[in-house]
Amino acid sequence: MTDDDVLQNVGPRLRALRQENGATLTDLSATTGISVSTLSRLESGQRRPTLELLLPLARAHGVALDDLVDVPAPADPRVHGRPIERDGATMVPLTKQSGGLQAYKYVWPPRWRAGNTEQQVHDGYEWLYVLSGRVRLLLGPRDFVLGSGEVVEFDTRVPHAFSNPFPEPAEALVLFGPQGERMHVRARPRDR
Repeated sequence: MTDDDVLQNVGPRLRALRQENGATLTDLSATTGISVSTLSRLESGQRRPTLELLLPLARAHGVALDDLVDVPAPADPRVHGRPIERDGATMVPLTKQSGGLQAYKYVWPPRWRAGNTEQQVHDGYEWLYVLSGRVRLLLGPRDFVLGSGEVVEFDTRVPHAFSNPFPEPAEALVLFGPQGERMHVRARPRDR
């Protein structure tokens, strides 16, 4: 809906409100200080509504300004991300837009990548909050076991790897900063 469409609908809405209240143009003119001819032209669409005219009319009718101009309702804010299966783990997108900050819920099955110590690097920044279970994080030369309720954040240019070598599944919320969603590259070449 364009701005012109929204403004064209104001006149009929003003007329309907006035009639619902049982008021005449003269009554409304006395209440708002707007001339009868201006009110008539607003209702018929011959005059473009301005903020200076709409504010006293909204007050007189006891409605919000949005009710006069019928601002479209905001889009449904719920995110319906489809789970993505990758390398035996499940990622559920929690943000709609691509680029910028991205949020995911990760679910790692028991013993996921238990023996994998290959670390990766990429541009960006990562934040992880463990919801349940335990997650192993290799971060450069350090080895961490993160339990439920623990949080980590780090620059993803530091070599890192996640795994779940434990007998129970693990779930986490993960935020990737700009560039964090890009493909991972190996931190060191594989031995051949």
